[in-house]
Amino acid sequence: MRTFSHKVLDYRLLSHAKTITLCVTTIAAIFFIFSADCVVSKFYLQSSAIEIDEVSDVLQIHSTEKTIKSTVFGLPFRSTQGENKEVLSANQNSLIPPFNVSEEERIEWFRKKIPEFEIFKSNNLSKKFHSRIQTFFDDKCEVQFFMTWISPAESFGRRDFSAMESLFKVHPHGCLVILSGALDSKRGYRMLKPLVDRGFKVTAVAPDLASLVKNTPAESWFNEMKSGNKDPGEIPLAQNLSNLIRLAALFKYGGIYLDTDFIVLKSFTGLRNSIGAQSIDVASKNWTRLNNAVMVFDSNHPLLFKFIQEFAATFDGNKWGHNGPYLVSRVVERVAGRPGYNFTVLPPIAFYPVDWNRIGGFFKKPENQADSRWVKAKLLQLSGETYGVHLWNKQSSRIRIEGGSVMAELISDHCVICTNICNS
Repeated sequence: MRTFSHKVLDYRLLSHAKTITLCVTTIAAIFFIFSADCVVSKFYLQSSAIEIDEVSDVLQIHSTEKTIKSTVFGLPFRSTQGENKEVLSANQNSLIPPFNVSEEERIEWFRKKIPEFEIFKSNNLSKKFHSRIQTFFDDKCEVQFFMTWISPAESFGRRDFSAMESLFKVHPHGCLVILSGALDSKRGYRMLKPLVDRGFKVTAVAPDLASLVKNTPAESWFNEMKSGNKDPGEIPLAQNLSNLIRLAALFKYGGIYLDTDFIVLKSFTGLRNSIGAQSIDVASKNWTRLNNAVMVFDSNHPLLFKFIQEFAATFDGNKWGHNGPYLVSRVVERVAGRPGYNFTVLPPIAFYPVDWNRIGGFFKKPENQADSRWVKAKLLQLSGETYGVHLWNKQSSRIRIEGGSVMAELISDHCVICTNICNS
């Protein structure tokens, strides 16, 4: 009996020891598996982080190419140029000046943010700016065009692409340079590739602002701004720099500047040293405001020099249009009639046949016979003295193009990649 009891006790102790050993082994195994899983997960996340930018880039490029090929009718015919607050990335959002602060506080903010302003920087690519422009604009260029793009590449949309299409529809042997750091990239190249593949000459070149303004009245202004000694104003500085870039590019190289929300209808080859009136006085027929959305000038033209001089002398980053449309209006009013300035002010029908507060009517389909007759009459009018239509993107970017509208007809008649275009 005692022997049996000892055996039972020994068995229980042995079983208990085995149970403890098994538990310890199991816990150790679980800990090892969990640790290994963490290591693998960490390795996977690190590997993914290396590739995620490339994958994201491919997906966004595919999305953009698909958007370009998709129909423009019945969909929001939108662009984000001029609506910077909606399209800027997180990094660019941080470059929007603070509101409701003193000038001193804003300058202090600007000084801290200057390293983040890519447009102020010169690198190996931007230093080749001049040679790239000269190489691109060769003898085969019938007309040389400039556009600027200050927003992210992903916000370059169908409206902007349609502007390029219309340009090449009318000027198949023209050459277009888009002054843009964002589009001077692999992503930007793929966006432009559908036109390049069809033999049209278009490229994006990151502007070197220091080179552009060198030996102009804006050189000292630029250096002072870059050093953080000037007030950038409440308006995003990139918008105002776009006004300067277009002036400096035309002054250095000559040609035609167009905004990206402009549909070209007629050849510009017969134009020289011209700027368009946005509005006129009905009674006197004299212009009341000019605009810088379209400009045609020879290089080194004295009026361009005056424009750049005015920009540097009167820069104000707090007033919309002060450094753009209002600037060219001020200068032309002062120099009009003076000897040495050879230029033409074209009437609104040339570039601005519809005012900004009436542009919506161009996007609406006709609802009745009277509307249909108006559309036909408007298209007939535009086929005459109109070189193109400024779409006033700030007002029209959210308006949908409707089939049968003036815009639907213009886009349809002036596209070169007309995939899946249909009325809706």
